[in-house]
Amino acid sequence: MFTGIIESIGIIENISKGANSSVLHIKPVSSHILEDTKIGDSIATNGVCLTVTSKDSSKFTADVMSETMRVTSLSKLTIGDKVNLERALALKDRLGGHIVSGHIDGIGHILEIKKEDISTWITIKSDKKILKYIIMRGSITIDGISLTVAELVDDCFKVSIIPHTASGTTLLSKKIGDIVNLENDVIAKYVEKLLLCREDSNDDSIIVTEQFLIENGFR
Repeated sequence: MFTGIIESIGIIENISKGANSSVLHIKPVSSHILEDTKIGDSIATNGVCLTVTSKDSSKFTADVMSETMRVTSLSKLTIGDKVNLERALALKDRLGGHIVSGHIDGIGHILEIKKEDISTWITIKSDKKILKYIIMRGSITIDGISLTVAELVDDCFKVSIIPHTASGTTLLSKKIGDIVNLENDVIAKYVEKLLLCREDSNDDSIIVTEQFLIENGFR
Protein backbone atom coordinates (compact mmCIF):
# COMPACT_ATOMS: atom_id res chain seq x y z
CA MET A 1 0.00 0.00 0.00
CA PHE A 2 1.25 3.49 -0.90
CA THR A 3 0.13 7.11 -0.57
CA GLY A 4 1.19 8.67 -3.88
CA ILE A 5 3.67 11.00 -2.14
CA ILE A 6 6.91 10.53 -4.08
CA GLU A 7 10.02 10.04 -1.93
CA SER A 8 12.71 10.15 -4.58
CA ILE A 9 13.36 10.18 -8.28
CA GLY A 10 15.26 7.12 -9.53
CA ILE A 11 17.49 6.71 -12.57
CA ILE A 12 17.36 3.57 -14.71
CA GLU A 13 20.97 2.36 -14.76
CA ASN A 14 20.42 -0.86 -16.67
CA ILE A 15 17.63 -3.05 -18.06
CA SER A 16 18.10 -6.81 -18.35
CA LYS A 17 15.50 -7.93 -20.88
CA GLY A 18 13.95 -11.39 -21.10
CA ALA A 19 11.59 -12.69 -23.76
CA ASN A 20 8.57 -10.84 -22.30
CA SER A 21 9.88 -9.54 -19.00
CA SER A 22 12.73 -7.43 -17.68
CA VAL A 23 14.85 -6.66 -14.64
CA LEU A 24 15.21 -2.97 -13.80
CA HIS A 25 18.39 -1.67 -12.15
CA ILE A 26 17.41 1.57 -10.41
CA LYS A 27 19.54 4.14 -8.58
CA PRO A 28 17.52 6.50 -6.34
CA VAL A 29 18.70 10.11 -6.33
CA SER A 30 17.98 10.21 -2.58
CA SER A 31 19.83 7.28 -1.01
CA HIS A 32 17.69 7.35 2.17
CA ILE A 33 15.03 5.37 0.33
CA LEU A 34 17.27 2.29 0.62
CA GLU A 35 18.37 2.72 4.23
CA ASP A 36 15.71 0.47 5.77
CA THR A 37 14.68 -1.36 2.60
CA LYS A 38 15.01 -5.15 2.63
CA ILE A 39 14.91 -7.80 -0.07
CA GLY A 40 11.24 -8.54 -0.72
CA ASP A 41 10.03 -5.04 0.16
CA SER A 42 7.81 -3.13 -2.24
CA ILE A 43 8.77 0.09 -4.01
CA ALA A 44 6.29 1.80 -6.32
CA THR A 45 8.10 2.70 -9.54
CA ASN A 46 6.14 5.16 -11.67
CA GLY A 47 3.15 3.93 -9.72
CA VAL A 48 3.78 0.21 -10.30
CA CYS A 49 4.28 -1.91 -7.19
CA LEU A 50 7.59 -3.77 -7.70
CA THR A 51 9.44 -6.13 -5.36
CA VAL A 52 13.06 -5.44 -4.46
CA THR A 53 15.05 -8.51 -5.55
CA SER A 54 18.56 -7.25 -4.72
CA LYS A 55 20.09 -4.07 -3.34
CA ASP A 56 23.18 -2.32 -2.07
CA SER A 57 23.64 1.11 -0.51
CA SER A 58 23.02 2.99 -3.76
CA LYS A 59 20.73 0.96 -6.01
CA PHE A 60 18.24 -1.89 -6.25
CA THR A 61 16.82 -4.30 -8.80
CA ALA A 62 13.22 -5.32 -9.44
CA ASP A 63 11.61 -7.86 -11.76
CA VAL A 64 8.90 -6.72 -14.16
CA MET A 65 6.69 -9.61 -15.25
CA SER A 66 5.06 -10.00 -18.65
CA GLU A 67 1.60 -8.73 -17.64
CA THR A 68 3.11 -5.59 -16.11
CA MET A 69 5.09 -4.99 -19.29
CA ARG A 70 1.89 -5.24 -21.32
CA VAL A 71 -0.35 -2.92 -19.30
CA THR A 72 2.03 -0.21 -18.02
CA SER A 73 4.57 2.21 -19.40
CA LEU A 74 7.50 0.33 -17.84
CA SER A 75 8.08 -1.45 -21.15
CA LYS A 76 8.98 1.93 -22.69
CA LEU A 77 11.78 2.69 -20.20
CA THR A 78 15.32 3.09 -21.47
CA ILE A 79 18.67 3.47 -19.70
CA GLY A 80 18.98 6.95 -18.22
CA ASP A 81 15.23 7.49 -17.83
CA LYS A 82 13.94 8.89 -14.55
CA VAL A 83 11.16 7.27 -12.52
CA ASN A 84 9.15 8.21 -9.43
CA LEU A 85 9.84 6.08 -6.34
CA GLU A 86 7.86 5.51 -3.15
CA ARG A 87 8.38 2.88 -0.48
CA ALA A 88 5.38 1.01 0.89
CA LEU A 89 3.41 2.82 3.59
CA ALA A 90 4.38 2.14 7.21
CA LEU A 91 1.60 2.19 9.81
CA LYS A 92 3.27 5.04 11.69
CA ASP A 93 3.38 7.29 8.58
CA ARG A 94 1.04 10.14 7.75
CA LEU A 95 -1.35 9.42 4.88
CA GLY A 96 -0.46 12.57 2.98
CA GLY A 97 -1.92 11.58 -0.38
CA HIS A 98 -4.61 8.91 -0.75
CA ILE A 99 -4.80 5.10 -0.65
CA VAL A 100 -2.76 3.75 -3.58
CA SER A 101 -2.34 0.03 -4.30
CA GLY A 102 0.37 0.20 -6.94
CA HIS A 103 -1.80 -1.86 -9.30
CA ILE A 104 -2.18 0.12 -12.51
CA ASP A 105 -5.66 0.33 -14.09
CA GLY A 106 -4.47 1.59 -17.46
CA ILE A 107 -2.52 4.24 -19.27
CA GLY A 108 -3.13 7.80 -20.43
CA HIS A 109 -1.53 10.06 -23.02
CA ILE A 110 -0.48 13.64 -22.29
CA LEU A 111 -2.42 16.02 -24.52
CA GLU A 112 -1.30 19.39 -23.19
CA ILE A 113 1.08 20.98 -20.70
CA LYS A 114 0.29 24.60 -19.91
CA LYS A 115 1.71 27.05 -17.36
CA GLU A 116 -0.57 29.28 -15.28
CA ASP A 117 1.30 31.51 -12.84
CA ILE A 118 3.14 29.17 -10.42
CA SER A 119 1.13 26.07 -11.39
CA THR A 120 1.20 23.84 -14.45
CA TRP A 121 -1.91 22.31 -16.00
CA ILE A 122 -1.58 18.84 -17.49
CA THR A 123 -4.31 17.36 -19.69
CA ILE A 124 -4.43 13.58 -20.00
CA LYS A 125 -6.48 11.54 -22.45
CA SER A 126 -7.61 8.07 -21.47
CA ASP A 127 -10.36 5.60 -22.28
CA LYS A 128 -13.76 5.14 -20.67
CA LYS A 129 -12.71 2.28 -18.39
CA ILE A 130 -10.47 4.78 -16.58
CA LEU A 131 -12.60 7.90 -16.88
CA LYS A 132 -15.73 6.31 -15.41
CA TYR A 133 -14.08 6.21 -11.96
CA ILE A 134 -12.81 9.80 -12.05
CA ILE A 135 -14.77 12.59 -10.36
CA MET A 136 -14.15 16.31 -9.98
CA ARG A 137 -11.92 17.05 -6.97
CA GLY A 138 -11.36 13.32 -6.60
CA SER A 139 -7.99 11.59 -6.45
CA ILE A 140 -6.05 10.04 -9.32
CA THR A 141 -2.57 8.51 -9.33
CA ILE A 142 -0.39 9.51 -12.30
CA ASP A 143 2.95 7.70 -12.55
CA GLY A 144 2.68 7.06 -8.82
CA ILE A 145 1.84 10.68 -7.90
CA SER A 146 -1.30 11.40 -5.87
CA LEU A 147 -3.09 14.27 -7.60
CA THR A 148 -6.48 15.99 -7.50
CA VAL A 149 -8.70 16.07 -10.58
CA ALA A 150 -9.28 19.73 -11.42
CA GLU A 151 -11.28 19.34 -14.64
CA LEU A 152 -13.10 16.47 -16.32
CA VAL A 153 -14.57 16.17 -19.83
CA ASP A 154 -15.69 13.33 -22.09
CA ASP A 155 -12.34 11.79 -23.03
CA CYS A 156 -9.77 13.49 -20.82
CA PHE A 157 -9.10 15.09 -17.44
CA LYS A 158 -6.82 17.79 -16.07
CA VAL A 159 -4.65 18.17 -13.01
CA SER A 160 -2.81 21.24 -11.76
CA ILE A 161 0.76 20.74 -10.51
CA ILE A 162 2.28 22.93 -7.80
CA PRO A 163 6.03 23.78 -7.91
CA HIS A 164 6.87 21.30 -5.14
CA THR A 165 5.36 18.41 -7.12
CA ALA A 166 7.00 19.67 -10.30
CA SER A 167 10.48 19.69 -8.75
CA GLY A 168 10.17 16.41 -6.84
CA THR A 169 8.73 14.17 -9.56
CA THR A 170 9.24 13.33 -13.22
CA LEU A 171 5.89 14.62 -14.41
CA LEU A 172 7.05 17.87 -16.02
CA SER A 173 9.86 16.07 -17.85
CA LYS A 174 7.14 14.45 -19.94
CA LYS A 175 6.30 15.61 -23.46
CA ILE A 176 3.06 15.81 -25.43
CA GLY A 177 2.09 12.29 -26.45
CA ASP A 178 4.01 10.55 -23.67
CA ILE A 179 2.38 7.64 -21.83
CA VAL A 180 1.66 7.76 -18.09
CA ASN A 181 0.45 5.05 -15.71
CA LEU A 182 -2.96 5.65 -14.12
CA GLU A 183 -4.49 4.16 -11.00
CA ASN A 184 -8.04 5.06 -10.06
CA ASP A 185 -9.23 5.62 -6.51
CA VAL A 186 -9.57 2.08 -5.14
CA ILE A 187 -12.71 2.96 -3.14
CA ALA A 188 -14.71 3.68 -6.31
CA LYS A 189 -13.88 0.26 -7.73
CA TYR A 190 -14.94 -1.57 -4.58
CA VAL A 191 -18.22 0.35 -4.39
CA GLU A 192 -19.00 -0.53 -8.00
CA LYS A 193 -18.27 -4.21 -7.39
CA LEU A 194 -20.49 -4.34 -4.32
CA LEU A 195 -23.37 -2.63 -6.13
CA LEU A 196 -23.09 -5.00 -9.09
CA CYS A 197 -23.06 -8.00 -6.78
CA ARG A 198 -26.18 -6.73 -5.03
CA GLU A 199 -28.00 -6.24 -8.33
CA ASP A 200 -27.10 -9.75 -9.49
CA SER A 201 -27.96 -11.41 -6.18
CA ASN A 202 -31.20 -13.36 -5.85
CA ASP A 203 -31.04 -13.75 -2.07
CA ASP A 204 -33.37 -11.95 0.33
CA SER A 205 -30.69 -10.30 2.46
CA ILE A 206 -31.79 -7.15 4.25
CA ILE A 207 -30.40 -3.97 2.74
CA VAL A 208 -29.94 -1.27 5.36
CA THR A 209 -31.30 2.01 3.98
CA GLU A 210 -32.44 5.23 5.62
CA GLN A 211 -36.07 4.12 5.23
CA PHE A 212 -35.32 0.75 6.83
CA LEU A 213 -33.76 2.49 9.86
CA ILE A 214 -36.74 4.84 10.25
CA GLU A 215 -39.19 1.95 10.05
CA ASN A 216 -37.28 0.16 12.78
CA GLY A 217 -37.21 3.05 15.23
CA PHE A 218 -33.94 4.77 14.36
CA ARG A 219 -34.42 8.51 13.82
